[in-house]
Amino acid sequence: MSGQKTLLKIFGCNVTPSGKIVVDEALPQFTALINPPGYAHEYQIKYAKNQTLGQAGNESKFHASMPEKLSLKELVLDGTGAIPGTTQTVSEQVDALRNAIYTYVGTKNEAPIVQVVWGSMLFYGRAEGLKIDYTMFRPNGEPLRAKVTLTFVEYKSTEELVKLEQQKITNQTQTLTVKDGDTIENLCDQVYQDDAYYAEVARLNGLTSLRPLKVGSTLIFPPLDETKKVGSANQERTF
Repeated sequence: MSGQKTLLKIFGCNVTPSGKIVVDEALPQFTALINPPGYAHEYQIKYAKNQTLGQAGNESKFHASMPEKLSLKELVLDGTGAIPGTTQTVSEQVDALRNAIYTYVGTKNEAPIVQVVWGSMLFYGRAEGLKIDYTMFRPNGEPLRAKVTLTFVEYKSTEELVKLEQQKITNQTQTLTVKDGDTIENLCDQVYQDDAYYAEVARLNGLTSLRPLKVGSTLIFPPLDETKKVGSANQERTF
């Protein structure tokens, strides 16, 4: 609703058999009473460098894109009574936060998967770091206010990772060596999961017929967006 304050919320999630991450209302949740001043997304690329003894150094080679990270700094937990309608103590708020993001669930000894949502920001991941700084106390030592720093690391299911890996494969040129029994169709199916790209692959490799491929020869398979799909599997096969 326009003008209504949106509070940061954290929901527990499960992964369906198909690999989709969904919020589970039965799992612990956390709602911030005071929104953090901001958040940060961190992206890292890892490089590998093979250095030969005696050489100054070699060019760094791309190794992998690391999972995205989300950081929330200075999330305030307040138990002074300054927030109308709030009866939770700081200790109770800390327990609610820990239960939502940190406490192991089920039979797996791992932190729960959570959905972090605040306005247009939506992030799925697991807690990587939880730091609590207590800044105000009652005379008896009971905490009245705390500042929390949270770090989450992105979570993707096995099914999502397989799809992403396949996308990487189909978005880069591949060179395959023909083995006995290989055909242009089954090689297209192996690379693109679809044999309907055979005509364009054959043309790009200078093949003029569908005679058996020469064992030991190499074929180039371009990225999927550069490869034209045959409209019909029954189309006449002429190159």
